[in-house]
Amino acid sequence: MEKLKNNIAENTNKKFISFMLIGLLLLILMSLASIFFGAANMSIKTAWDALFSFDSNITEHQIIQTFRVPRVFANIIVGCSLAICGAIMQGTTQNPLVDSGLMGISSGSTFAIAFAMAFLPGLSYGKTMGFAFIGAGLATFLTYFVASMGKKGMTPEKLVLSGLSISMLFGAFSQYLSIRYRLAYSLAYWTAGGSAGVKMSELLVVLPFFIIGVVASVSLSPSITLLNLGEDVATGLGLKTKTVKLFSTLVVLVLTGLSVVIVGPVGFIGLIIPHMVRYFIGIDYRYVIPAAGLYGSVFTVGADLLGRLINKPYETPIGVILSLVGVPYFLYLSRSRRGRRNG
Repeated sequence: MEKLKNNIAENTNKKFISFMLIGLLLLILMSLASIFFGAANMSIKTAWDALFSFDSNITEHQIIQTFRVPRVFANIIVGCSLAICGAIMQGTTQNPLVDSGLMGISSGSTFAIAFAMAFLPGLSYGKTMGFAFIGAGLATFLTYFVASMGKKGMTPEKLVLSGLSISMLFGAFSQYLSIRYRLAYSLAYWTAGGSAGVKMSELLVVLPFFIIGVVASVSLSPSITLLNLGEDVATGLGLKTKTVKLFSTLVVLVLTGLSVVIVGPVGFIGLIIPHMVRYFIGIDYRYVIPAAGLYGSVFTVGADLLGRLINKPYETPIGVILSLVGVPYFLYLSRSRRGRRNG
């Protein structure tokens, strides 16, 4: 029996390593494609020289270093963050339909940033990120509070409906502030989701929070695996479920908040990627969380590249591309879940 367990563990590790190596290769290829191709036409040789033989006097080199390289890093950070958030939320709630966008967390961050734009113009990037964290926390509290009301308490269906309601509520508040304080121009492209104007200096502000969030999520992954088996089972195995949920929620708030600051309230990354990862490597969150982070980055870089190429020389915001994929997938999941419950 012990030998069988060791063989299973060894096969799982090999599958995980292969899966991660494929993901890393895809990320490198997708990132290079995102740097080489875009709205501005230039040869691959020119783009390559801009990376490794930079000349500040050449306009194409300036485009690569100032716009495309920071954009790739921004998409990597956001994709990784939101995919990890989705995996954590699905694991801790045992609800396959949740992610930070559907739970209203992204909308809460957006409202907080709109509030800062309206009443505290000229706020630094770091302080704006702080507002995003506060908004994410407020939205999370309201979502769980509303979902817990009623005789039956919180259920997966009520959690999703509460999240959608809170999302629409904060979306309406953001629109009011946009109209009342004439923020439409500032918020228009940003709320659609886009990394076009990201600067490397801004990413350096975000980077420490991103690293802390990723490390914390990996550290929590064994506990999330137990929690995914059910709260009663996890408690019986000695897990302090409330503590795990608290720290998991804090990680989600940080990673969601920084993602909204970078590209705006994009959704569906955290819904799609964890499902894809679990299909290939199983439900052990020690593997799911790092793999989701990697493939979330691949997915986001690819979606951003597609948005730049499908309507050249104009750009389609990444939020639109993700919604075109995410909405049908959400409907598919909802239908599958309802069919299993009725069956």
